[in-house]
Amino acid sequence: MFIKKHFEEFEPGERRETLGRTITETDIVMHAGQTGDFFPHHMDEEWCKTQPFKQRIAHGTLIFSVAVGMTAGVINEVAMTYGYERLRFTKPVFIGDTIRVKVTIKDKKDHKKPEYGLITELVEVFNQKDELVMLCEHILLTEKKNRE
Repeated sequence: MFIKKHFEEFEPGERRETLGRTITETDIVMHAGQTGDFFPHHMDEEWCKTQPFKQRIAHGTLIFSVAVGMTAGVINEVAMTYGYERLRFTKPVFIGDTIRVKVTIKDKKDHKKPEYGLITELVEVFNQKDELVMLCEHILLTEKKNRE
């Protein structure tokens, strides 16, 4: 779905939430192959049994990638990603965990180019137990409605 949501139309506190998505062993194996990250924390079931979590954990970068993809259900034709800040992985995600994402408009401010503004979204990822597993800030460069 395509929309045109300008800078002026974003309201701090506005929130949206995704459906869930279960992280599978296939996700982990494919991500390892794409990134070259074959660390035993993700790939070696027997070694992980000797570690604090007692099981394999998903790559943080996998959870970040999946979470960002989950929020991309609407294409805003007048906004684009400017970057991500303050990325934190607060709890591990295991094979079989189901994650969902909450996005809340946190802040909006002018950009150095007067025809644009910056929107800061707080992105929070939760597992099926409603535990926060990842968070970051997504910065959007957004056109203003009345471009100067």
